[in-house]
Amino acid sequence: MRYSINVSKAARSALLAIAIAGALSACGTRHISRDISPEGVAGEVVFPDPARAVLAEGTFPNVADLRSIGPGVTKDQLYQALGRPHFREGLVGVREWDYLLHFRTPEGVVTCQYKVIFDRDYRGQSFHWSPASCADLLADTARTDTTKPGVRRVNLSADALFAFARHEAGDILPRGKELLTQLASDIREAGPSLVTVIGHTDRIGSADANQLLSQRRADTIRALLVSNGVPADSIIAVGKGKAEPVTTSCTDALARPALVECLTSDRRVEVEVRGVAAR
Repeated sequence: MRYSINVSKAARSALLAIAIAGALSACGTRHISRDISPEGVAGEVVFPDPARAVLAEGTFPNVADLRSIGPGVTKDQLYQALGRPHFREGLVGVREWDYLLHFRTPEGVVTCQYKVIFDRDYRGQSFHWSPASCADLLADTARTDTTKPGVRRVNLSADALFAFARHEAGDILPRGKELLTQLASDIREAGPSLVTVIGHTDRIGSADANQLLSQRRADTIRALLVSNGVPADSIIAVGKGKAEPVTTSCTDALARPALVECLTSDRRVEVEVRGVAAR
């Protein structure tokens, strides 16, 4: 009989442990994005249902704080900028945080979802908006009519900056590093500025792949400008993918090498600086 009682207690303990683990798993969104790499990039980005937000009303964020967020951000730093995540993200090994954010615009309040995906060291490395157009709400505050004094737009060929289809800092070509170092120096010397780095791709490949590539390139350029002395809280990075081409005469009937060459102008990174006089 004593043996039977001990087994019963052990069984109850095991069932209790399983129940607790199941409850913790069930109450969290955990990793709803798929195939998150050690580098903090998801094979497929998935946003949670807004109706499942713990902070159901969301928040109105400080846009300056949002601009300061970039690759390498820690969870503590993200918490300081935006607060705790707005969904039940789970307790252990969490690799993504989600927020429900509201912005006041001339057309009314716009609601957006914002996701940060962390690498294996739990530093934010990729950043996503739903809908993607929400990224423009940050960019618009840093732009003005480029015909006005005090605004500078620099258009850099992505082919001059990066090896083809690459995006990491180690992929930046020597001439690209020289251009960005000089640009950072110009921005610093001009005084306080608001800077928007906008990545663009050509139309070859899927929309998702091009969006990710453009965002990664913009993030890399932002990080390089920051490392060269441009204040992190004054610069944001936005990926536009293939949504804003500048070429008009490149037909898909061209052989691939010729099409790649024809679309060179679409592969670019624009840096818009408000507060720096055009030269």
